[in-house]
Amino acid sequence: MSYNYLPLDKSWLNFQQVKNLLAFDQLVSITWDAHDEIVKCRGYLDKKLAGSDELFYGINTGFGFLQNVRIDKTQLQYLQENLIKSHACGLGDEVPKDIVKLMMMLKIKGLSYGHSGIGIEVVKRLMDMYNNDVFPIIYTQGSLGASGDLAPLSHLSLPLIGLGEVNHNGTRYSSQEILKKFNWNSLVLQSKEGLAMINGTQFMSAYGLYNLIHVEKLSNWADIISAISFDAFDCVCDCFHEKLHTIRAFKGQVETASQLRKYLDGSGISCQRKSQVQDPYSFRCIPQVHGATRDTFDHVLDIFLREANSVTDNPNIFPDDDLILSGGNFHGQPLALGLDFLSIAVAELGSISERRTYQLLSGQRGLPLFLVKDPGLHSGLMIPQYTAAGIVSENKQLCTPASVDSMSSSNNQEDHVSMGANAATKCLRVIENVEKILAIELLTAVQALEYRRPLCSSDFIEEIVVAFRGKVSFNDADRVLHNDIVKAVDFLKTYKISTVDV
Repeated sequence: MSYNYLPLDKSWLNFQQVKNLLAFDQLVSITWDAHDEIVKCRGYLDKKLAGSDELFYGINTGFGFLQNVRIDKTQLQYLQENLIKSHACGLGDEVPKDIVKLMMMLKIKGLSYGHSGIGIEVVKRLMDMYNNDVFPIIYTQGSLGASGDLAPLSHLSLPLIGLGEVNHNGTRYSSQEILKKFNWNSLVLQSKEGLAMINGTQFMSAYGLYNLIHVEKLSNWADIISAISFDAFDCVCDCFHEKLHTIRAFKGQVETASQLRKYLDGSGISCQRKSQVQDPYSFRCIPQVHGATRDTFDHVLDIFLREANSVTDNPNIFPDDDLILSGGNFHGQPLALGLDFLSIAVAELGSISERRTYQLLSGQRGLPLFLVKDPGLHSGLMIPQYTAAGIVSENKQLCTPASVDSMSSSNNQEDHVSMGANAATKCLRVIENVEKILAIELLTAVQALEYRRPLCSSDFIEEIVVAFRGKVSFNDADRVLHNDIVKAVDFLKTYKISTVDV
């Protein structure tokens, strides 16, 4: 039996499973319990519609402001197809493949509870697409984050009815081409199925989980790089003492201080006598600042795991209670607030990193100005700090909250929206920016550490320095630093940390 798949049903999905799905290119499958719940719910809905003339939103009515328009039973298929076609209005960049994969997994997961009225054939097709590397082309712009992620999820749904485009094994195909390739038929959607597909928060949720995966890695790197800078600036280790952090016991702060003590353990630089009593905040307050970001990460992760394990389409069906209820579980306000908070917290990792870079270039603590042997003739690492400062400023602009904005839509029926989709996409931009800022600090810190020789830092730090020097050599004269920065960014993406538990 192969275990390289993720089983999906009402069982709680955890963060490690989400990471494994992408890291190990796992397949997905609903369980038999989920299969039975889906079939049961669909059977209930069919029986309900056959035996009643009652109006049910989006099942036998129009959508949004058109909620009171009754749709004849003979037109329900066209209602669902028209819904998907008319709502596929996405623009902007293509959503990255890993995020599309998470969207599809989360959509299948949400449908597996048996509260959406979807037919089992639709779920099977979604699994077939996922497991055969057929991923719809989806665009970043178009969702207000409140009626569900309507536009992105419509683009996800188009291939079900033979429309739109997909990526398959790195090549772009029309959906008709891919249906022919796999000998699949276009699906004929039943009542509620189109609405079940495009209602939900899977665009925001997928971005959120993807962002969190990368923030976790960047947060670890921020601690490691700051430890290199700490020794390079010849700082006083008292600020990491365990007793200092037990009297202000924020979890993230305590953990960060503990990690920094591990990273610097055995450092010959840290052990030597210092001439100063204490250091600038960007060094002395690393546990407090980085730790606050860690605590924010934990808070936002809880939000997104809760959402990943929820049903967020509308209306929802409860066969055991003979209920079909219209509500607003598709409203993305919790996600929008969480994404804005995460953006701010991650941006602060970049902000304090740039300050450490600035200090290392300042010609203090026995370091040459701009970390070059002949400043004046050579500019050294002067301008990478400019680049970092410009990116920090861009992040400040990006951290203006999306969640405080709202625009009325659907003729004022949908009169408050979360703008969580915008919060999601700009949060990813912030994360990518912080990776660049940290890469510039790493470039600077390793250069500065070379001026402490023959003293050495800890074995852990020296191992990273040696690996980094395998990519970027010592800067003894001016050269095109764009290339060094790009290599430093790639190093953060690809280097496997193995020596110290992070």
